[in-house]
Amino acid sequence: MLAKFGAYFLTASNFVLTDAAESIVNVLASSFAFFSIYLAALPRDENHPYGHGKVEYFSVFIEGSLIGLAAITILIKSVYSIFYPNAVHDLLTGAAIIGATGVVNGSLGYYMIAKGKTLPSITIEADGRHLVADMITSIGLVVGLLLIHFTKIIWLDSGLSILVGLYILFSAYKLVRRSVSSLMDEADFGVVTEVITVLNEKRRDAWIDIHNFRAQKYGNELHIDCHLTLPNYFDLIKVHEEVKLVDKLINSEVTKTELFIHTDPCVPQCCHYCSMPNCPIRSEPKTEDIAWTMEKIIRNKKHFE
Repeated sequence: MLAKFGAYFLTASNFVLTDAAESIVNVLASSFAFFSIYLAALPRDENHPYGHGKVEYFSVFIEGSLIGLAAITILIKSVYSIFYPNAVHDLLTGAAIIGATGVVNGSLGYYMIAKGKTLPSITIEADGRHLVADMITSIGLVVGLLLIHFTKIIWLDSGLSILVGLYILFSAYKLVRRSVSSLMDEADFGVVTEVITVLNEKRRDAWIDIHNFRAQKYGNELHIDCHLTLPNYFDLIKVHEEVKLVDKLINSEVTKTELFIHTDPCVPQCCHYCSMPNCPIRSEPKTEDIAWTMEKIIRNKKHFE
């Protein structure tokens, strides 16, 4: 941030000011992100039975909002400067400073994205993506400053800063959109699709159907609820074994998650798609294979309904 503001005072360029203003946001957002990660790591308690992970989404929302505010400020200043331009100077030195900050931000950003996916932490990943976006902005700045230096077209300083401001505003929208969708418990269809694929591949005969499937994230923790239909003559021990197999399969093949599986007994209407061999209560032979699809497993109905 200090380097970018140094470049701005050196060049008096609105184009450089766009990058410097966003750096203020970087510092503020990262400070809140640091605190939110500390809160998210706290263990569950009586008041927060699902943990404190959702505070990360507030962090991302604040970061996106601050970036959006910076972008709007940049756009207003740049539009004003088109009509009332000011002289710029020392552009090559400014370009060198901005280029160096871009390398630092880009390296840190890619590292944070990788760490954010590994942990996983939406806050660290979002902060990393923000820094990568900042690197892209810096590359554009360097190219733009060189262009202004060699062409001597002064209005390019404000024109290019408007383009960068619009890009920053779009980045802010994506962050806010992602945080709001998570706070509103929007379904993670990527995870659900992976789970469905694995369950179809490793499906056991006793697993007659799965329905009312819901996946919800609390920070870095994933919770899955579903109903599993099993043969109604299984005793409690056998039911528990089958539930543990589903739990183990998803945790080993897809992602670490906490499952709440409600078991349903089968009914005669299930027989036509049940694969259970030597069933002592079968009322009709199996006549249909029903693949588990997104549409089928998210409904709160057995597959014959």
